[in-house]
Amino acid sequence: MSGFTQLSGRLAPLDANNVDTDQIIPKQFLTAVSRRGFGKHLFFDWRYLDGDNQRPNPDFSLNQPEYQGANVLLSKANFGCGSSREHAPWALTDYGFKAVIASSFADIFYGNSLNNQLLCIALTDSQVDALFAELKTDPHVRIDIDLASQTVTCGQKQYTFEINPTHKNMLMSGLDTIGQTLAHENAIKDFEDQLPEWLN
Repeated sequence: MSGFTQLSGRLAPLDANNVDTDQIIPKQFLTAVSRRGFGKHLFFDWRYLDGDNQRPNPDFSLNQPEYQGANVLLSKANFGCGSSREHAPWALTDYGFKAVIASSFADIFYGNSLNNQLLCIALTDSQVDALFAELKTDPHVRIDIDLASQTVTCGQKQYTFEINPTHKNMLMSGLDTIGQTLAHENAIKDFEDQLPEWLN
């Protein structure tokens, strides 16, 4: 995977707390094991008025023309709660989102996102509210994310965010947890070579 360093783009709003994984990608779409093809089902129950993807809900933000092409999702507290499913970040990234900004994230969703190069940025409630206000004023406002400096710039405002250094390195290096382990492959082999024969 390519590493995440900087991102410039646009925001799409999802003004809701406790957005759970069953809303992000409903259970009927979990049969596939490939990471591709889930974007069309993202927020299915909110995006469509029928069961065949034929009648978009005009009141849902992702269906509104001003938010087409957005690559950063803006939401609120406890994003990604509910059941554990890696399909949730698969759906978000397949749709085109590179980052999600919210005031907090469910732990399992955060870990799954980290393994799929989806940056989750936690800002304070007041900062998230300010971004929603900025977006309401200008739906086409640009947003710039710099992972190295841990900053989010939108309009005339800049915010800093916290991230675990190990998680930051994983994202910037394009590594998932397996890739992070394989980066120490030589050290692992050296250790195994020193084990007594009866342990091999």
